[in-house]
Amino acid sequence: MIITRTPFRISFFGGGTDYPAWYREHGGGVLSTSIDKYCYISCRSWPPFFEHRYRICYSKIELANALNEIQHPSVRACLGFVQHDNGLEITYNADLPARAGLGSSSSFTVGLLNALYGLKGEVVSKQKLSEMAIHIEQDVIGESVGSQDQVATSHGGFNLISFGGENEYRLRKLHISEARRQELESHLLLFYSGISRYSAQIAAQKIANIPSNSVQLKQMGAFVSEAANILLSDADIIGFGKLLHENWILKKSLSPQVSNDVLNSIYEKALMAGATGGKVLGAGGGGFVLIFARPELHGRIIEALSGYLHVPFSFDHSGTQIIFSSLDDSYDFKKGAAHRNEYVRKQSLCGHPC
Repeated sequence: MIITRTPFRISFFGGGTDYPAWYREHGGGVLSTSIDKYCYISCRSWPPFFEHRYRICYSKIELANALNEIQHPSVRACLGFVQHDNGLEITYNADLPARAGLGSSSSFTVGLLNALYGLKGEVVSKQKLSEMAIHIEQDVIGESVGSQDQVATSHGGFNLISFGGENEYRLRKLHISEARRQELESHLLLFYSGISRYSAQIAAQKIANIPSNSVQLKQMGAFVSEAANILLSDADIIGFGKLLHENWILKKSLSPQVSNDVLNSIYEKALMAGATGGKVLGAGGGGFVLIFARPELHGRIIEALSGYLHVPFSFDHSGTQIIFSSLDDSYDFKKGAAHRNEYVRKQSLCGHPC
């Protein structure tokens, strides 16, 4: 058995410039961090004593005999890409809900790829994992997603990620001091709106709107280096929050689906209680809202948003990891699979497990 742990991420600036339709012509970049909320994926060889070859557990349980019978698009695509021939049981658990703007889909894909290669005894670099995840999500599955989540969840940490050029992306760790990191962390609040949504639907409209949103996207891209400079200097950290507010105003203009009455109400209540800025995370439309405010005002803001779940968090630096491995070579499941049909035949004849 292999168990992987892969972090979720918070993207501060540059979202929207990580779509290939934009950065392959204009370049792009994001400033993001992984957080101490994770998805866990366990994979183990599935014994040949059952009528199905695959058992996949997430919000539902799938039993399948062939790849094309698997409904979960990422599982189906990853198994086909890795070419894992044996039967498998795959189980997914997470600290936070999916479809909430924290890169959970990419975290799942990265974590699953890490587990599948680990089960084969292969060590794959984090760069390779992120490149494979981008290819699977954009080219194999054909989803309207950007390229930042796969990189952020693979590598972990506080990063400047640039997109475009021959290598598609370049990652630069942002080495801010521990005191500055704690200062930023102490100014952030995370709230769950209670709205789950499919980000690819919103992203598809944002991609379609790229030609008419070039001015906004260029400005949002410029915020990335401006925000990084604030963190790397002795400037007042409040400037970071003000940039978040400006960024959120621009982000809402990219598509009418980015925000709604619930999200607008959360943000306005936070501002009235003293927040400096914030944003809806991910593509928008629901999920989590990030709020920036001086620590002494957090109590007022949490009270003002008492109808929504406040989720404390810290920054993460680990990226995707194999946290448990127990590969038992005492039984050759590949060889045992050859006897599977005979086992099933006998089971059907006698009417109970033989």
